[in-house]
Amino acid sequence: LGLAGDHQRSNAALALQLARAWLQRRGYEGIGELKDLLLSAEAGRPVPLASAFRPSVAMVQGLREAEWPGRTQVLPHGPVTWYIDGAHTTSSVQACVHWFRQAALNENKPQDGSEVRVLLFNATGDRDTAALLKLLLPCQFDYAVFCPNFAEVSVVGNADQQNFNVTLENALTRCLENQKTWTQLMEEKVGQDLWLPAPLEVGSLLKPDPVRGALLLMPSAERPLNSNSLVFPCISHALQWIAQGRDPLVPAPAAKGAHPHPVASSGAVLLQEAAVIRVLVTGSLHLVGGVLKLLDPALSQ
Repeated sequence: LGLAGDHQRSNAALALQLARAWLQRRGYEGIGELKDLLLSAEAGRPVPLASAFRPSVAMVQGLREAEWPGRTQVLPHGPVTWYIDGAHTTSSVQACVHWFRQAALNENKPQDGSEVRVLLFNATGDRDTAALLKLLLPCQFDYAVFCPNFAEVSVVGNADQQNFNVTLENALTRCLENQKTWTQLMEEKVGQDLWLPAPLEVGSLLKPDPVRGALLLMPSAERPLNSNSLVFPCISHALQWIAQGRDPLVPAPAAKGAHPHPVASSGAVLLQEAAVIRVLVTGSLHLVGGVLKLLDPALSQ
């Protein structure tokens, strides 16, 4: 099977049965069995399990060559390896965690042991973020990064951009809530009472950089969160901090106007010196799409 993950075997089996049922309905194969199934369903009787069958040569080839961008996808870019899976339900996140841990375990370990693991996450709508993030704890991430689903952020003095900024602030509020949830989960995991500041006000976070004019996430509290987690205003800024110029497709973070959070400064040094950086991108499918747009430009051509 061309798709990684044990759960994809169940998906493949379902796809084969659906394809076979469609072929039967279109008259490409004997339809006696299909009629029996339909009559059972119409009569209100339980529909029996579909019978096993031997896949055709074309089906086997299709399974072998199957590709699904954004699902259990691995993009090795030099010392940075991106593990991308748009898992956004409890069952899919559980499968994602199992896949990521197995995939990372099977990779060659750096001789000096300097491996850094980073989570890039976002969730929207009415998702139970706490439940999803809790399932990700066994991956033992060194850093957790949160950002909205916007690929880029820019400041333009027009009405459309003004509406966009309001949407951005709402999205950042959700990211800050996700960061707070992650910090609380980490506290529970290590069994320590870490000091936390008062909640950050989103309105004070969006400040124009006088040098580049871009929006930066500026913490309003004098003391930052005592947690290895960060919030960035867009996907591009998040990728730049994670890659630290070591991915040929991701520009290095700007020297001026960089994220002022102490965790960003200390983390940047570790990321620059690490032999291997493993990044799991998961949560929102829109986040996954934005990441793929920046990491694999050929997909959007």
